[in-house]
Amino acid sequence: MNWIYEPWPWYVSGPLISLVMFLLLIIGKKLGMSSNLRTMCTICGAGKTVGFFKFDWREQRWNLVVVLGVIIGGFIAENYLSNTINVDLNPKVVTDLQAKGFNSVGNGYMPEMLFSNDVFADPKGLAILIIGGLLVGFGARYAGGCTSGHAISGLSNLQVPSLIAVIGFFIGGLVMIHLIFPLIF
Repeated sequence: MNWIYEPWPWYVSGPLISLVMFLLLIIGKKLGMSSNLRTMCTICGAGKTVGFFKFDWREQRWNLVVVLGVIIGGFIAENYLSNTINVDLNPKVVTDLQAKGFNSVGNGYMPEMLFSNDVFADPKGLAILIIGGLLVGFGARYAGGCTSGHAISGLSNLQVPSLIAVIGFFIGGLVMIHLIFPLIF
């Protein structure tokens, strides 16, 4: 059963994503993950002090099920459907990342330098996580949604603001990786 450990090809996963988006379009729903943070804050009572969180969160229960499915699906994929094969990267990328201190390049999709529990003991790593999280949260709110909401749901609904947001996400990613990231590491 070696096929179970391989990524799904684009001609399977792409149509499945399209099918989900079509079904959401039919029932009048929009997919997005950052809206779930708003829903969770509202459930915890944030609507008592901030007007942005005053809405009927029960209308968003379906989206909370999506988040639960993502978490469960990620756990199943990592623990039962992965065979921890090395990631095939361009040798130039490997050399560049190793020069920046990433010693586990190619051993997984997420570098241990950034995604291990050791980052919580390192003040620099912790600061990067906190500042990065705040910037991503602010950016998602300012853009009216996250990358999944705009790039998958918004673009499939032919929304011009989503196209502008996705272009901004890509420009921001390029600026981050080519200009800011080398300064940090």
